[in-house]
Amino acid sequence: MDAAFAELSRSQALFVLLVLFVAGLRLVELSMARRNEREARARGGIEVGAGHYPVMVVLHVLFLAGALAEVIFLETPVAPALAYSMLGVLLLASLLRAWVIRTLAWRWTTRVIVVPGLPAIRRGPFRLMRHPNYLAVALEIVALPLVHGAWRSALVFSALNAALMVVRIRSEERALAEHGAYREIFDLEHSEKTDERCDTGTL
Repeated sequence: MDAAFAELSRSQALFVLLVLFVAGLRLVELSMARRNEREARARGGIEVGAGHYPVMVVLHVLFLAGALAEVIFLETPVAPALAYSMLGVLLLASLLRAWVIRTLAWRWTTRVIVVPGLPAIRRGPFRLMRHPNYLAVALEIVALPLVHGAWRSALVFSALNAALMVVRIRSEERALAEHGAYREIFDLEHSEKTDERCDTGTL
């Protein structure tokens, strides 16, 4: 490993360490999520949108690998002002994610699991927005590659993540509306036409 690091510039080596640190955090969160998943299922939780979960996992693995590959093999330059600002965004995204996890407690998982009869939460960051965790993910996908100027990874994976989030959010909101009084809690108004589309199960 020392020999491999010797082939990298100082900034590239630091970026590798940053990505490894982020990956380590995600593994810790995955362990927490699995524990919470068991708790949710024990309380009668129902998983929805399971089909897109493997796609999400692959996307996040490829995102980290892609950012590393772009920085190392394309030797993207570092712009100090951009790097420091993106580190700030990355920190804010991490703090927002931590706030979400603390607010949801055992209800936070990486899968979409709802417990019938349990109302949706509207406190903490959910008082400000409906999907703070997905905002944190979107910010991270933009910010992490741009720390070392890897704009291709930021652009490609942001687009892929946005497409995936359209599917995931629709699936999640439909499940919460059915089992968690989601529309009432968030004061959402849906026309009859929208409700009919949601009831068809079309994503």
